Amino acid sequence: MSEKSKFSGCPATGIGSMPGGDAREAAKTVTGSFADGLGMPHLAELPARGPGADMIGRTIGMLVEMYGHVEPSGWRISDRPGRDTRRARSWLGEDLDALEEFTQGYEGLLKVQAVGPWTLAAALELRGGEAMLGDPGACRDLAGSLAEGLRGHLAEVRRRMPGARIVLQLDEPSLTSVLLGRVRSASGYRTYRAVDRQVVEAALRDVLAVQAEGDGATLVHSCAPEVPFALLRRAGADAISFDFSLLTEREEEAIGEAAEGGTGLFLGVVPSTEAASDGLSDPGGSVMGVRTLWSRLGLNPGTLAESVAITPSCGLAGASPAYARAALAHCARAARSLADNPE
Repeated sequence: MSEKSKFSGCPATGIGSMPGGDAREAAKTVTGSFADGLGMPHLAELPARGPGADMIGRTIGMLVEMYGHVEPSGWRISDRPGRDTRRARSWLGEDLDALEEFTQGYEGLLKVQAVGPWTLAAALELRGGEAMLGDPGACRDLAGSLAEGLRGHLAEVRRRMPGARIVLQLDEPSLTSVLLGRVRSASGYRTYRAVDRQVVEAALRDVLAVQAEGDGATLVHSCAPEVPFALLRRAGADAISFDFSLLTEREEEAIGEAAEGGTGLFLGVVPSTEAASDGLSDPGGSVMGVRTLWSRLGLNPGTLAESVAITPSCGLAGASPAYARAALAHCARAARSLADNPE
């Protein structure tokens, strides 16, 4: 008998990023799209506003006793909080204000996102220009700073939205590259050595454990190929979010084990841009592949609604505002179709 997922009340959600720079409009969209139990609203990220609003910059703004600033090559460590760090914190506050406004009295699941320790280590440069990933000590310090920063961030979200059940999503699109030694150095002529899987798992476990202190749920998202499902489950992720179109036959067994073990599966089946979409007119068609996979794995169709949530394939920052709204609404309709017609 399969265990029950912590996300059985979450049929659909977004990944994180949204187009444009209007925090109130984004908050209105993500809460309105998933009203009346249609899904899980989330704290929108608006990278179009510039450095500090991007997912790396936002997370750097959450760090404790560790700061960053923008160089032409990307984010680099700083001795003290400068303009870029202050801007990241200011935009996060603005986005929280907007979400708080549109979630008055809300008592369902509510998701917040941050970049995980390994994608952050691959993106954040040391003073010499090389990534933190190349320095094991710096990686440990970064993971500790991130955990402490998230502890404070989650406390702030709970204070603002006291009735909500907070879900923490860690974005780890670079995780597989970290594990396989594919992250390129600053020169581009070499790659950083692969990080030991036990070290990767331990750091993820420590960061995810911050959410357990508040009895909340955790989710790890990657829109890259070769998601390490087993490692993420061992690290304590309650759910795994991925681009369904990138799933390989070799990974299907891991999906079945996750579903049987009670790990939630957030399936990115709705294209994240108009260019990748053939239209959003058939919610049932969007989840046909999910039904087929469930049948092929021999899983009970009746468990689909409690095991699976429907999402865009990745963030919606590259979409038009109109398409972003349509995509989130389509996720909700596709999830409803899956629940009503699991066979």
